[in-house]
Amino acid sequence: MLHFELVTPEKLVRSEDVHMVVVPGTEGDFGVLEGHAPFMSTIRDGELQVHRSAGGAVETIRIEGGFAEVNARGLTVLAEKAE
Repeated sequence: MLHFELVTPEKLVRSEDVHMVVVPGTEGDFGVLEGHAPFMSTIRDGELQVHRSAGGAVETIRIEGGFAEVNARGLTVLAEKAE
């Protein structure tokens, strides 16, 4: 499982293990699974797609601006706003 955290300047919005997250990067959307190579990207306003399990329901979270970082611990999205 991929450890996923969504953080805004106000609070930690999410911290959970999921199957995959699709992030709206400024260069295009990108999906992150467990074991993804280290990566950093700016993000554009859009929707994160959170896949809790393979083939399961997809949850969307509206975000505005920020950065996404993938490292050995998982995916961290630092968003200016999240709804």
